[in-house]
Amino acid sequence: MNNKIFFNLYKLFSVALLIVALGSCSEDFTNRPPEDTISLDAYYNSNEQVASATNGMYSRTWFQLCNKFFWALEVGSGNMYSGSPDVSGLRTFSMNGSDPELTNGWASLWANIAQANAIINFLESRVGAEVDQAVIDNTLGEAYFMRATAYFYLVRLWGPVPIIENNLDYSDDPYINTNPEADIYKLIVSDYLAAINRLQEKTRGGNYGENARISKGSAKALLAKVYLYQKDYANAKIMAEDVINSGEFKLLGGSELPSKSFADLFTYANNNNEESIFAIQWKGDGNYGSANNCNTQFGISSSTVSTSNASYGGVFGPSQDVMTMYAANDVRGHETVMLPGDVYPDLNTSIGLGFTVPDENNAQNSGGGIKKYCIGVQSDATGPVDAWAMMDNNTYIMRYAELLLIHAEGILAGGSSTSDATALNSFNAVRNRAGLSSLTSITFDDIFNERRKELCFEGDYWFDLGRLDKTDAIAIMSAQNRGNKDNAEYFTPTFSSDHNANDFFMDYPDNDVAKNPKLLEEPVPYTFN
Repeated sequence: MNNKIFFNLYKLFSVALLIVALGSCSEDFTNRPPEDTISLDAYYNSNEQVASATNGMYSRTWFQLCNKFFWALEVGSGNMYSGSPDVSGLRTFSMNGSDPELTNGWASLWANIAQANAIINFLESRVGAEVDQAVIDNTLGEAYFMRATAYFYLVRLWGPVPIIENNLDYSDDPYINTNPEADIYKLIVSDYLAAINRLQEKTRGGNYGENARISKGSAKALLAKVYLYQKDYANAKIMAEDVINSGEFKLLGGSELPSKSFADLFTYANNNNEESIFAIQWKGDGNYGSANNCNTQFGISSSTVSTSNASYGGVFGPSQDVMTMYAANDVRGHETVMLPGDVYPDLNTSIGLGFTVPDENNAQNSGGGIKKYCIGVQSDATGPVDAWAMMDNNTYIMRYAELLLIHAEGILAGGSSTSDATALNSFNAVRNRAGLSSLTSITFDDIFNERRKELCFEGDYWFDLGRLDKTDAIAIMSAQNRGNKDNAEYFTPTFSSDHNANDFFMDYPDNDVAKNPKLLEEPVPYTFN
């Protein structure tokens, strides 16, 4: 299915998603529009209608997470820098429950859960006889996948949160206890397994229009990541190997696709490429929140030239640490961070094709700029731009390169080092694609640092730091230069929150705590059916 058809099938469901995804900021997560108010009875009369039911969950429900809060986490991790007050709370470790972008991120994740619950609970009873069971199963699999993914973010960001499997159960009672992290992970694993059982298998080839939707392999890859975060290394290894052996995904620029490169990953033309496991499918449709804001958020607007269609740019810049992180022969550096003097002949700007990074303040007085997701002023190569200067290039949630690093870490299994051939094959495939030589033995630090370089500006480093012993994480973050090019600044995180001191959990949004004080009570074990 091509993207044009894929996103023109919103119909009734897109209206519901607009209400939930963009209106949810003023509502607590227990007060979503009841799912049975969505008129589904006359809607699901064909395979095409059922397949399109999840379309909005590939984009709009994620917007308030991905617009700014997702990148504020990169500021918090020390990968990005911003002095803009709406996104810089984590730079100084001062973000709290009153932060609007924290509230937006929280609301976005609950919007995903509400919409997934609607499909999981009501789809099968509201389809016509003409609909094939395989189509119903795949749509249900997508809903389970989205709910699991939303909860995976929630549990890593806030720890104990309420488990809601059917919003109607709480329509008359918004006071809901949180549940322990172990129970939330149990739900996440169960949901991904349900997705694996229902989703269709896929071989991702060169017809990128057919790769937009998730597959059985996508769910297995995310489940491998969940197992890794639980330190269930054996299952992380097994699940990762299952995906690797399937041959569904490939590295762009790896041995199987040598005509492509790391740089090709972040171009509009390569949306839904062979390496993409799950990506947000932005599609401008004239409504705010349907397209990708990264080109404006990251694009440099210097005194003479801009790489964004907006009148401003560079709300986020690279941290001083990241600007010196890549070795000269690491090809990822040039495609991740824009340094003064770097040349990008294919990047369209306000003054024409080709961009040489000026030696001046650039983004946020960082002295440089963020290259990932910066695709330049609108042209044939960038695809369309909407009224808010947002574009249609995808946002990765997971790539195959990460799955390979998960595989290596699963084999390492918490040990001091490994020379296992299969672990080295996966690890070195990522390094070799970057132009780096193979290692003959790897440690956790090798994998941890490779993950940062490979996935920089993709929303993972904050969570990787959270996997470390807190003393080690605090030492790393305290040593980061979290200032700009003119003023070095250092801050020591305390991570005090509504939960335990010295953790990586956020405060619950103040407005939701006011509506549901049980968020601050001790978690209550969840009763699974």
